[in-house]
Amino acid sequence: MQADSLPRRAAWLRVALALGAWLVIAFAPAAMAEKGVFGWVEKATLEPWGVEVKAKLDSGALTSSLDARDIERFEKHDEEWVRFRLELMDEASGETFSETLERPLYRDIRVRGAGGRDERLVVLMKVCMGNTVYEEQVGLRNREEMHYPLLLGRRTIGHLGLLDVTRTFLNAPECNEDTEVKRYESDDAGNVDVDKTD
Repeated sequence: MQADSLPRRAAWLRVALALGAWLVIAFAPAAMAEKGVFGWVEKATLEPWGVEVKAKLDSGALTSSLDARDIERFEKHDEEWVRFRLELMDEASGETFSETLERPLYRDIRVRGAGGRDERLVVLMKVCMGNTVYEEQVGLRNREEMHYPLLLGRRTIGHLGLLDVTRTFLNAPECNEDTEVKRYESDDAGNVDVDKTD
C-alpha cells in the first residue's frame, strides 16, 4: 500500500460518513411523519368500550401485557378460549370499568421477569393509539400492583411507529366507530415462545 493512498482512503471515508449522516437527517423526518412518534407513556383506549388507560411503551418487553383478573382457560366449540375480568380505572371519567370477557386463546407464552418465570395466556384485543385502532396480542396478567395497567411491547411498538423515550403523552386516543382498525398479522413461528416483560 502506498503512503499517499492512506490519506485518500481516509478522505473518502469521511465523505461517505458525511453523506450517510446527511441521508439519515434528510429522510428521518419523512419516516417519522409516516409512522408517528409515541412517548414512553401514552393514553390509550380499549375498544370497543372506549376505556382510557395509561399505557407504558416498553421496548424491553416483546409481547404486550394487560391487567386482568380471574384468568381461566376453557373449551368452547372445540377450541381453547380464555375467560378473564377487566377491572380498570377509566382515566377520562375516573370511574372503575369492570367486565368479564371471553376471547379465543391466541397462544401461550413463557415469561422471564424480575419475579421469575411464569406462563401467560395471550389473546387479541383492540387498542386505540392516536387515531388508529390496533388489534394486538396481549398477555393477561394481574398488574394491580403496577403503575400502568397496559404495557405495550416491541410487537405493538413496531406497528405504531417510533418511540421517543424522553417524552410522554404525545398522542391522545381519538378513535370512534368509523376509525380504521389495523388487524393483527401474525409473525409468529410457533404458538409458544419465551418473552421477557415487566
